[in-house]
Amino acid sequence: MQEALKEAQIAFEEDEVPIGAVLVHEKKIIAKGRNSVEVSALAMNHAEVNCLKEGAKILKNWRLINTTLYVTVEPCIMCIGAIILSRVKKVIWGCPDLRHGGCGSITNLLSLSHPIHQVVGQGGLLEEEAKELLQTFFKKKRNNERSFRKTF
Repeated sequence: MQEALKEAQIAFEEDEVPIGAVLVHEKKIIAKGRNSVEVSALAMNHAEVNCLKEGAKILKNWRLINTTLYVTVEPCIMCIGAIILSRVKKVIWGCPDLRHGGCGSITNLLSLSHPIHQVVGQGGLLEEEAKELLQTFFKKKRNNERSFRKTF
């Protein structure tokens, strides 16, 4: 999760929502990802999706069997769908996403019985660090927006 937090910090510095992810296979990090929604102008370029794409390239297979995805924030509905379809074995996240979370905050797609593959989920790993990074980012955004408005 420390490596996922490093990816989130890079996203922060790139003015992206600071979410990072790493994919582990056989106790080794094989892929990293971070949000790139703003730079790509594509809503689906979340950290998890970017990481899964990289992992598929590394393993030369879209089936990411026996992998664990670490992500700093609870995956959204889109991302948890991609995680299930990619056959990730386990997803571990830091803080909850109260607005979009697909693992219990808004809905829990992991609790549904899937006919082919079931992903194990666990939240709360380095939760405070992940939450603090998000809160700092959005506080900075709000302050910048206020400063911008005052100039006009």
